[in-house]
Amino acid sequence: MKTRLIAATLMLSLASTGAAYAKPSCAKGAIVGGVGGHVAGKHGLLGAAAGCAIGHHMAKKQERQEREAQAQAQANAQAQANSQQPAPAPAPRK
Repeated sequence: MKTRLIAATLMLSLASTGAAYAKPSCAKGAIVGGVGGHVAGKHGLLGAAAGCAIGHHMAKKQERQEREAQAQAQANAQAQANSQQPAPAPAPRK
């Protein structure tokens, strides 16, 4: 009974924290961590909490890498566009 109460409290607290932990990365990490924690010694809740945190961290890391790659691609496209423009003609001498 105590375990169910703790599990319900954990689920309510995670649900009320907002969209940051409601992402699929948290859910996937929590499932994997919960199973791992249960197998490792009946620590399913602790494993689920750790799995959620790790899943959230890994998702943020991947988002950051994708943003950096996108920014690099834009910079390369801009540099290529600038190199294809003809050089301005020199001003006539008076």
